[in-house]
Parts: sequence; C-alpha cells; structure tokens
Amino acid sequence: MPRSLYLVAYDICDPRRLARALKIVRAYATGGQKSVHECWLEPGELAALKHDLQRVIDPGEDSVLFVRLDPRMKPRTLGIARAPVDPSFFFVG
Repeated sequence: MPRSLYLVAYDICDPRRLARALKIVRAYATGGQKSVHECWLEPGELAALKHDLQRVIDPGEDSVLFVRLDPRMKPRTLGIARAPVDPSFFFVG
C-alpha cells in the first residue's frame, strides 16, 4: 500500500501530554518542527497514530490536525527556506 504525506499538527495545553504526544508523533515523522511534523503514512499507520494520540490528548482542551498533502503539488518555499529533498528510502521500524 502506498504511503501518503501528512502534516500532523497539534496544540496541547498540558506539558506532560505535550511531551507524550511529541514522542508518539516523532516515531512516525520524517521532519518537522515544534508541533507540526511531516509523516509518510500508510492507512494502517495513520489509524495507529490517531489511536495512540487519542489515548494521550484531552479532547476538551487539546486539538490535533491531520492534513493529507496532494502529491501532485510542487513544494514552495519562502525566504531563506530550502526546498525539501526526500531520501531514496525511509527506514520505519
């Protein structure tokens, strides 16, 4: 099954929940910063990530956003940003 590129962003109020969410998302991320991460996910991995985050967040205080990016779109950068370069392979394990 092919992987799709997602941006996973979150706003979590409690520092303890924030640290747990960061650890969970970084296990799937190939890049990102602060609370927005790039994740190449298969459907099963997306479901697992959502499940793991649901166990950590407080739905009354926190929010998580998954944005699937269109692979046909060309990346755009602004300022001194460098265009992203994907390696020829990813290790997931």
